[in-house]
Amino acid sequence: MAVAHQSRVDRLKLLQKCIPRSQAGDDYPDARQLLTKLAEQYESSKTDSARMRSIQRDLDELVNDGFIEVVNPGGKPLRYRRMIDLGVTDPRLWAYAQKLMRSLIRDAVPAKRLDKIWEALREEGEEFGLGEDKLCILSDTQRLLPAEFKEEVLLAALEALAQSLTLSATYRDGGGSLTHPTLHPQALLQRGPRLYLFALKNDEAEPLRMYALHRFTSAKVGTAPVRKAEGFSLKEAVRKGQADFAGNGEVDLELRVRGYVTELLRDCKLAENQVIEDEPDGSPFKARVRAKVPETGQLLRWLLGCGDNVEVLAPAKWREVVISQIEKMRAIYPPRDGS
Repeated sequence: MAVAHQSRVDRLKLLQKCIPRSQAGDDYPDARQLLTKLAEQYESSKTDSARMRSIQRDLDELVNDGFIEVVNPGGKPLRYRRMIDLGVTDPRLWAYAQKLMRSLIRDAVPAKRLDKIWEALREEGEEFGLGEDKLCILSDTQRLLPAEFKEEVLLAALEALAQSLTLSATYRDGGGSLTHPTLHPQALLQRGPRLYLFALKNDEAEPLRMYALHRFTSAKVGTAPVRKAEGFSLKEAVRKGQADFAGNGEVDLELRVRGYVTELLRDCKLAENQVIEDEPDGSPFKARVRAKVPETGQLLRWLLGCGDNVEVLAPAKWREVVISQIEKMRAIYPPRDGS
């Protein structure tokens, strides 16, 4: 009897943990959704209706004990939210929470990496009442949805990397041709919205190739030990890839700005070395900005996205690039009068 009691206690704890404290919008789980997540915990009941009655009894008990609450009383179906655990009021837990937050802020703020704070708080902050109902991060850049890939492909790639084993793959290249290589995985790289696998192919000692994960139609972990690519370093590959993508490294940028961009760059610098000065009276712009910044495609997209609130003065090459892009856009969007 004691075993059965302990089993139910464990089940109630697991059920409580599966119910979020905060959720985007009103998307809180109902009994049927929770039953789907915890099917193994209720498999002793022989029928679906019996399993539903069992989980409903558990939910009612958690509500009565104050561990969860109904967010839509009288609604159909009822949806549930987890309450703050009584243990969270323990000063030791709050001391841990404060230590966590201080550590995050101390590490992230000097490096200007606020995304690290939000990333960590999304993982641990909900335990201290900092869920999606209290924290929101809006990106000021358009993020593409990740390229779709098969879950089993990523799982196989990770297993092969972790165990240093080969990967038997079926791969469709950019031209649509299907091949069946035996790959020797070296590392995974996420670049923007796409995942790539660095790997040697078949018996080749080189070149080291990059395989886009969304082009795998299947992948299976092999039994042979992986062959290492001579001299390969993921950090070096990333650095070289960034340099290739960027062009010449850094650029001494000089801009004239106005409108919302003026205050934006006063609040959020292009770089630590940025200098911003007011433009003289009569100028069509509000300020002049100088900064040494990485020469990237993202910089070009940002400049173009600012529209007529930014004028590139230097370097001349970048001014010409912006002018060229504007002329190409003008060819797509002719003047309204048709001239």
